Amino acid sequence: MTYGEAGTARSALGSGLRHYGLQPGACIGIYFINRPEWLIVDHACSAYSFTSVPLYDTLGPDAVKYIVNHADVQAIFCVTSTLNTLLSFLSEIPSVRVIVVVGGIDEHLPSLPSMSGVKLISYSKLLGQGQSSIYPFCPPKPEDVATICYTSGTTGTPKGVVLSHGNLIASVAGMTLSIKFHPSDIYISYLPLAHIYERANQILSVYYGVAIGFYQGDSMKLMDDLAALRPTIFSSVPRLYNRIYAGITNAVKTSGVLKDRLFNAAYNSKKQAVMSGRKPSPMWDRLVFNKIKDKLGGRVRLMTSGASPLSPDVMKFLRVCFGCPILEGYGMTETSCVISSMDESDTLTGHVGSPNPACEIKLVDVPEMNYTSEDLPHPRGEICVRGPIIFQGYYKDEVQTREVIDDEGWLHTGDIGLWLPAGRLKIIDRKKNIFKLAQGEYIAPEKIENVYAKCKFVAQCFVYGDSLNSSLVAVVCVEPDVLKDWATSEGIKYEDLGQLCNDPRARAAVLAEMDAVGKEAQLRGFELVKAVTLVIEPFTMENGLLTPTFKIKRPQAKAYFAKAISDMYAELSSDAPKRML
Repeated sequence: MTYGEAGTARSALGSGLRHYGLQPGACIGIYFINRPEWLIVDHACSAYSFTSVPLYDTLGPDAVKYIVNHADVQAIFCVTSTLNTLLSFLSEIPSVRVIVVVGGIDEHLPSLPSMSGVKLISYSKLLGQGQSSIYPFCPPKPEDVATICYTSGTTGTPKGVVLSHGNLIASVAGMTLSIKFHPSDIYISYLPLAHIYERANQILSVYYGVAIGFYQGDSMKLMDDLAALRPTIFSSVPRLYNRIYAGITNAVKTSGVLKDRLFNAAYNSKKQAVMSGRKPSPMWDRLVFNKIKDKLGGRVRLMTSGASPLSPDVMKFLRVCFGCPILEGYGMTETSCVISSMDESDTLTGHVGSPNPACEIKLVDVPEMNYTSEDLPHPRGEICVRGPIIFQGYYKDEVQTREVIDDEGWLHTGDIGLWLPAGRLKIIDRKKNIFKLAQGEYIAPEKIENVYAKCKFVAQCFVYGDSLNSSLVAVVCVEPDVLKDWATSEGIKYEDLGQLCNDPRARAAVLAEMDAVGKEAQLRGFELVKAVTLVIEPFTMENGLLTPTFKIKRPQAKAYFAKAISDMYAELSSDAPKRML
């Protein structure tokens, strides 16, 4: 589909909504995963001054109902599967006047009771109706609301982050001062469009005329989609980069001595060149790395990482294997995406770059955690951000808005950072999830979980500790294939994976590997977990253990694994006298 065709569809959609009586300022819900229509609906909202409100599938039906009512959504674009969810509580969302079904056929749509006052039509019918009487654009002003993005807190009801057109344009303008994109670029869209990371990437792509390819909708088939599309730009999150890293290292280790040696020789030679800014020998690409590059289609020239910290080791490894810059950025919905990002020519890792030119950043002392601007060798404190990218406030929630934005317009992020030389920002901690162990040591569990994510046995990891105990414990969701291979190599018989997870030998092997990874990453003694429980069931949004941005819901995980946690501490206390001897 060309930009011209998308533009025609945009005018028709906006006109169709006007035809149904929607006025500028009305909220329009978008209730499906990434597909071309998402983008076209969003741009129709911009052209006709409607406000788009993403409705995530992953938030669950209660949250969707809450958002529709909270934002007074008047029209919802959905697909057949999400339509059924909407119809189940149609009588409880009185503000909705129009429901548009993408991929729906009018004859097959259910008929709604006339007293509901809701028009149910297909996307193609709305396009046709709009096309027959095109309304002129009603362009928004920079200060008008572009979108209300609801973010799932780890507790409580979703908060509506109000972003203006000025916010989004400032963010993308700042992001792209140092990195340029071209109409010849191809971008793959699979990260959730309901989140600001993907949303900002799409605004940027449209601004530069980049071609956007949408995945099939099944993350298990993403590798097939990459091979078919062969994108030049690949944005992802550490969770996927860690899987790619583990997949490559595992394949190398099991490929035999010769291939293992060849890979290591190629890797070390290319790494030295990359880190010193020299051009590596093309021989290594032909022999080793082109096969790896082909996994992402073979044309990727730029990779970006966001949403959570990417380990420096993984970043260096991927830079060498894929032979292109991997830029890590830091941001949040409340700052219209990017707060800071790495420079393309920067070979240093372990930081999130310098400030987006569209904002200023300062670090504020947090005396209760011993972080101050006087700290040596680097000033430390809570990261605060100000500028045209800062959101307008939480929708209908003055109290929570005042909690994060102070009188001088600084947004307090809750993240702790330090300034490295040359204006690089490094995130070292989080204000909220800190806890103390019995001996008074502060623990930042996410930092430790990110280290253990590199362990070959670990798919996901929840690190727990409290002020009543002096050591940490962990619940590990295992990589089934790696654990099975280990059991086979050790000659251990088992009936099913559950039984293997409960085998003390398996627990000891995983703990030993985690210990090695932890020591290599220079975790301090009290940061190393002393006991593990192995589970097969992944942490997901469905079982209530993950937020839609894949962060662990810590209070819920603590309750969910309460028995495992108390068993591990009981085991440690019974072992303590033996250790003393």
